Amino acid sequence: MRIAQVAPATELVPPVRYGGVGRVVSYLTEALVELGHEVTLFAQPGSRTKARLAPLSASGNVDGLVRDLLRARAELDVIHFQTTAALACSAVWRRHPSLATLHWQLHLPGVADALAHARDLPLVSASNHQRQPAQRANWLGTVPYGLPLDLYSPVSTPGKYLAFLGRICPGKGIEQAIEVAVRSGVPLKVAATVYPEDAAYFQGTVLRLIERAAPLVEFLGEVDDHAKQELLGNALALLFLITWDEPFGLVMVESLACGTPVIATDRGSVPEVVDTPAAGVLVTDVAGAVRAVHDISRLDRRACREVFEQRFSASRMARDYASLYQRVLEQGAPAHVRANP
Repeated sequence: MRIAQVAPATELVPPVRYGGVGRVVSYLTEALVELGHEVTLFAQPGSRTKARLAPLSASGNVDGLVRDLLRARAELDVIHFQTTAALACSAVWRRHPSLATLHWQLHLPGVADALAHARDLPLVSASNHQRQPAQRANWLGTVPYGLPLDLYSPVSTPGKYLAFLGRICPGKGIEQAIEVAVRSGVPLKVAATVYPEDAAYFQGTVLRLIERAAPLVEFLGEVDDHAKQELLGNALALLFLITWDEPFGLVMVESLACGTPVIATDRGSVPEVVDTPAAGVLVTDVAGAVRAVHDISRLDRRACREVFEQRFSASRMARDYASLYQRVLEQGAPAHVRANP
């Protein structure tokens, strides 16, 4: 198939460091190329890919994106939007077979109205739970995120610390992770990015907790893939103690790829990732997480890696999407479908 992947205009593909959507777009694009598909990646200039790169305007101008896609559509079988701009690009998806993956929270203000205006656009979710605020939307399928099999390597004998990896902001569970380290007496390494809008929360709350718990808790800052391998591969467990409904949680898959079990809050999409005791432990509070830390050595790290290989590989993700692309092609563009019921 001739497939267009349309990435967000605001980040490189793949991102240099932090960035979930850009990573998923990159992993999917490369896996589709490996499966033999002809892929055009519409992404920020400087993005790296084996596909054909069609540079986007850094401004993210929707009108410019529409013009580029309409100009290229004769050379494309299907267009896959991975950006919120999809909802404003009806001039494209009403004329050409298209679908959009929604990576964001669907209960946010304005999302319901935007989806209502794009009700003919086939949509894909990263988890079934993500759909709950918009169950009447035009859902085509659910495709969990995946990683390349060779991105991380499993580590059979871990160190003696816990890991927190991700973004520091309310809801991501950093305060709970620090509390678990203090109450369990097990060291915690925190590798995280701090966006400008979260700087006050970091300085006023998180940094004080880290300093109070030092040297038990160590802040590493943002890390790249090589450092992630070291951090996650040698950790006893990843702490993913979110207090919000995460649409997916790619870091859980990164941990499983390293053979490291996940201790996670039982909410949002988490039970769809940690859906077997082989992957980790679901908890409801800090006390439960502390108990899980003391029992975590009982889990088989080889089984964690097997869960990753069987359910969360990039090649599996690409095959799932290829099936959805075929369905979209069979259905045709919405305008065509309405004209020829």
